[in-house]
Amino acid sequence: MNYDNIITAFNQGITSITINRPSKLNALNKATIKELHEAFKQADTDKNTKVIIVTGSGEKAFVAGADISEFAHFDSKKGKKLAKKGQELLFDFVENLSTPTIAAINGFALGGGLELAIACHFRVASNNAKMGLPEVSLGVIPGYGGTQRLPQLIGKGRAMELIMTAGMIDANQALSYGLINHVTAAEDLLPLCEKIAGKIARNSSVAIGAAIKAINANYKDGVNGFEVEVSEFGNCFDTQDFTEGTTAFLEKRKADFPGE
Repeated sequence: MNYDNIITAFNQGITSITINRPSKLNALNKATIKELHEAFKQADTDKNTKVIIVTGSGEKAFVAGADISEFAHFDSKKGKKLAKKGQELLFDFVENLSTPTIAAINGFALGGGLELAIACHFRVASNNAKMGLPEVSLGVIPGYGGTQRLPQLIGKGRAMELIMTAGMIDANQALSYGLINHVTAAEDLLPLCEKIAGKIARNSSVAIGAAIKAINANYKDGVNGFEVEVSEFGNCFDTQDFTEGTTAFLEKRKADFPGE
């Protein structure tokens, strides 16, 4: 597909999605959110895609926030619709993808940008990255899952402080908080993400999708994560990947997973 606000590429099992609005520091507007939804959906349904990496264009920003000009005039009804639609199309959607998704944070990840990063399965940042949820400085709160996912990652107290101060933290502090998995030099960011993706791609995509579902279940109200784990564990036994994986182990060879 041709996109106006993002760039997609595929190479050796990895689909890269680059948010490409450098003049706006890659801010998320409605059109970009819709395009991201389509790109993530297409990559997730592509059997050749084993891992998705999302990043921002340029050297300044992953995503510097939402496009405030689109909603500055909204009332409460429109605001609620904006948040609900955005969560459905992108943030909840990304969190629940069966394809592992890595956020390569290459600069500012603020507001909706940080919310997109924390919706991904994990995060790697360049050493010039800055992260924060500054919404309360605009008289609003994070509306794309930030008040829910950030405490899950870094704890309630730290999330409260970060949200209430509207401050930013650097990559090293984010690493110490557990917000990101790795910090690296800017020029090494994508190579490191690709290296990690390569390790993931060698494993069973079916089993990884089941693991994502089971892990996410632990964070959903009214869902017993242990029951989901038991169910997904059992389901794996009926897959070709399980047959190949166990057979390869017993035959002392490398598994060649069919991915079905």
